[in-house]
Amino acid sequence: MIFRGRRAAAIENDRLRVTVLEGGGHIAEILDKRTGISPLWIPDWDTIEPGDYHRERHPQYGGGADASLLAGIMGHNLCLDIFGGASAEEAAAGFPVHGETSVARFTIDARGDRLTMESVLPCAQLRVAREIVVAGSDVRVRESVENLAASDRPVGWTQHVTLGPPFLIKGATEFRITADRSIVYPGPFGPADYLEAGTTFRWPNAPRAGGGTIDMRRYSAAATSSAYTAHRMDPGLVDASFAAFSPEHRLLFGYRWRRSDFPWLGIWEENHSRTAAPWNGRALTCGMEFGVSPFPETRRDMVERGRLFDIPTFRWIPARTRVEVVYEALLRPAAAIPASIEC
Repeated sequence: MIFRGRRAAAIENDRLRVTVLEGGGHIAEILDKRTGISPLWIPDWDTIEPGDYHRERHPQYGGGADASLLAGIMGHNLCLDIFGGASAEEAAAGFPVHGETSVARFTIDARGDRLTMESVLPCAQLRVAREIVVAGSDVRVRESVENLAASDRPVGWTQHVTLGPPFLIKGATEFRITADRSIVYPGPFGPADYLEAGTTFRWPNAPRAGGGTIDMRRYSAAATSSAYTAHRMDPGLVDASFAAFSPEHRLLFGYRWRRSDFPWLGIWEENHSRTAAPWNGRALTCGMEFGVSPFPETRRDMVERGRLFDIPTFRWIPARTRVEVVYEALLRPAAAIPASIEC
């Protein structure tokens, strides 16, 4: 099928439709058929197949290190085997921002309510595969990464789930997460930062720059804002989760995963602050990014950081070894947001 001009495949049941892009393997939509709403972010710019991107021919994507990613990004993208930018040497060797997966071409087989997908990342020497199943109001994902190299690999591995309108509404959409310790990104992050960089805090009360706190359980109502906060998932829990609720649409959306697989959640806020192409001051997003690393940063930085709050900040994949994770998403009608979600 074609989805917003992109090669894609879809699976569905009577409640949900899930659409996956061939280019980048992005989960582009999880659609509630009753309301016709998908919580996942669709950029307001036209995207293209990642393999078609060329810097000189496509200046509308900005031409920066992240341009090839932004040319094809949509919804839930997988950051592998880095979460953040490449080093100068990696970039010269072909690594884009957030790794090869987001620009790789996937082989997809979709039948009824089940989809399988696979791609080999030549630079990273990894094979990544997913099985996605729609069951009632749930979407169940079994994801594997196989190290094809003869050496152990330190990797970043993050599920970059990004919410957008019409589900995401300024000053209205609500959030809950299973965090016990949190920290603001330790430096400038965006043009309209309003949190105190590098400060630790307890969810949901994040420290404002200049004093005071803001309750992160509701999306910002500011005209413009930008922020990134990292959250340690509670080590006392077997499962970790986030929940998002749209009061206007009475929809509950969330993910649940094994905390041991993905011990970190990053929350990225982009509220009309980025004015360069392709953003042009129009984007309203909230990234709920669960993975093995707290911050988007280079491979060298994540390895040298080692641990934060006594939790590792990357994952090893041993030589010639396949590792597997499972996680679930849900999308269902709700009258209010619960304290936690059950998938």
